[in-house]
Parts: sequence; structure tokens; C-alpha cells
Amino acid sequence: MKNLLLLILLFPVVAVAQTTIIKCGNLIDGKSERSLGKKAIVVEGKLIKEIIDWGKIPANSNQIDLSSKTVLPGLIDCHTHVLLQGDITAEEYDAQVLKESIPYRALRASVACKTALMNGFTTMRDVETEGAMYADVDVKKAINNGIIPGPRMYVATRGINTYGHYPIGNGEYSWDLHMPKGIQEVNGAEEARKAVREQISYGADWIKIYADRGYYKKSDGTFGSIPNFTPEEIAAVADETIKSRKMLAAHAMTPDGVLYALKAGARSIEHGTGINEECMDLLIAKGAFWVPTIMVVDYVSEGRAKLGSVSYLQMYQALQPQFKKAVQKGVKIAFGTDAGGFDWQKLPQSREFSFYVKYGMTPMQAIQSATTVAADLLDKRGQIGEISKGAFADIIAIEGDPLQKIEAMEKVIFVMKDGKVEKQ
Repeated sequence: MKNLLLLILLFPVVAVAQTTIIKCGNLIDGKSERSLGKKAIVVEGKLIKEIIDWGKIPANSNQIDLSSKTVLPGLIDCHTHVLLQGDITAEEYDAQVLKESIPYRALRASVACKTALMNGFTTMRDVETEGAMYADVDVKKAINNGIIPGPRMYVATRGINTYGHYPIGNGEYSWDLHMPKGIQEVNGAEEARKAVREQISYGADWIKIYADRGYYKKSDGTFGSIPNFTPEEIAAVADETIKSRKMLAAHAMTPDGVLYALKAGARSIEHGTGINEECMDLLIAKGAFWVPTIMVVDYVSEGRAKLGSVSYLQMYQALQPQFKKAVQKGVKIAFGTDAGGFDWQKLPQSREFSFYVKYGMTPMQAIQSATTVAADLLDKRGQIGEISKGAFADIIAIEGDPLQKIEAMEKVIFVMKDGKVEKQ
């Protein structure tokens, strides 16, 4: 007995990861150009061990029966704001920044994260907190520590813009009040570089800038804007970001913002609603990604036009042929919704898929925009966005065939993240 006890102390028992087999009626793995039909996914712990045929499923194995469902990788949304709950109007935005404390907004963010997870989004890139400082880092930690349910998060903390070019506007309130801003304001290259260093020190995975403002339609039907940064400022942001082994996302609506953000080193262009062929060609040349967030522009454009800001509606009306052209050229288009720009509880993020298909993608291209292409943008290919050996066991299931009717993506009935069933 003493010898046995000694052996136990010297050689502690190693926990064996549980093996689960998911029986799939129709598997879309995120990588292949066609669905793979009846397959089974062997999940061991947090990872996918292998993909097998139904006939090779061991008898008496621990199974999850999705034999009548379409099974896909967990989805990736590359543009969200979990600390925001809808802002068609300036009043809606100001009410959140001025009247809701950051702890209160973080509580609301926890609900948004659970909503996203239940809708099949197992990974999100959250591209700044809209005045909530570094609360996105706290939300990410709470998810990672199992305190709240939510997607795997990559966060950009505060976002960066130059002085006076982002809400809350100085002229909208009494000049003797120092109003909070939705971003971190900088003035000059050294402040820009310091802001990047500060945000990374507090936990930023990405750096986000607002590259342009003041959108307008030109006489030739194209769109223009005012760049926010001097060449020295944007170069400082990009240089500090890239040498710190981080990546740069740029809010840029028109060629005036898109082109100089890409030339500086942006990995992704957010929105780009007024994009043209020159932008597309540079995106391809740089190997950068376009995250078009069509649904949110559809959501806000009419409301903002009624309030006198017609540029969003004009760009939105011209977007469809440009999107189709970008698809044909081979621009890397990653799925992003700008959830938070619309109310998380009122619209499903997956509605973005319908816009992509309507505007020129095949259903499979649309699905891949939220799986392997999105994983490429995040530099996480092979880990997320695909059902393959060694990838994280992020797996969802839906009713119906999304390759026949893309709207099926809006009704997720099963969610697994990191090998743990979150919805069934």
C-alpha cells in the first residue's frame, strides 16, 4: 500500500480529455468549395481530432446527433462594438457615452456577447469601445476566465483619431465643458505613437484608426472625404503598431481615406462604402482585407439622411456594383457587421450574409468570408474558422441548406465553442 501511494505521488494521474463525436447530416468545413455531406467530427477536449465517415463511428461512443442538420465552423465577426447598443442618431450615441457608466455599459456588453455566441459567432474582433476606455479587455478576460459566456475576443480598446474629429463634438455642448470622446484623441506624430504604445500596454490586440471624415459625393458620381491624419501621424501609428507585432484596422469610407490608410500599412479597411477600383487594386496588391459592414449602412443610412446627412445613403445606393466588382477582382472580403452600430437584440448578425449574396457572392463565398477568410484576417488560419484536424472545436449547426437559401444562417440551433456545448 505504501509503495502504491508513493507511485501515485510520483506519477500523478493525468486527466484524459473527453472525446465526443458529432454526427453531421451535411458538413460545410469552411475550406472546401462544396459541402462534404454526411461526416462525423471527432472532438477531443477543446480541439478537433479528426473528420470521419459515418461508417467509422465507434459503437457506444459519446455522440451528439446532428444527422438532420447542416454543420459549419463557428462564425467570425470581424467588426463589432460590444460596448455600444445602436446609434443611428447622435442623441443615441451621446446618451450612452454621457448617461451610462462604463461598468453599466460593460454589463450590457456581457449580454451582447452572449447574444452573439447564441447566434453562432464563436469569435469576434471588437474594434474599439466608443468611450468605454479599456472595458473590452475586461469583457475579454471575463469570457476567457469562464465568468460570462461569449465569443473568443480580439480587441482594439479605444481607437485613435485626431483632435476634434470624432463625437462627442466640442461645439455640440457648452464650450466650458470638457466632454468625453468616443476615441483617444491625438495631435502630432509623437502623440499618435504614444497612444499606440499606451493601448497595447493595456491589452489591445489590434489598433484602430479613423482615417477620414466629411464624406461627400463628387460631380462625377464618385465619393470624397477629408483625411484625419497628416502623413507623419498615420505613419507613426502604423510603424508603432507593426513593429509591436500588432495589426492596424482603418475606418475609411472613401478613396481619400482608404488609399492612404493602405499605403501606411493598414491590414483591414472597415466599411469602405465609397470604394473604387483603385482601392480594390491596392487592397489586392497589399494583401489587405475589406470589411464592408453592409447591414449597418443599410440600417443607419435612411435615418441619418432624414436628419440631413445624406452621404451614407448616397454611398449605400452606389455600393452594390462596386461590391460585385471587388468579388470578381478577388479582393479579400472578410465578414463584419458593425453590431453595436445597430441594436444587438433587434437584428441578427447573420443577416449580413444575405447582403453579400444579393450583392454578388455565392453562398459558399459568403460563408467563407465569416470562416477561413476572417481567420486569415486575424492571422489565425488553421485554428478557427474551419473544421479540420487540430483546429479549435468551434462548431455550429443550422436547419436547412445555406447553399440553397443563405437566410438559413440566421437560425442557429447548436453552438459548441472550445469543445463545450453552449447551445443545443
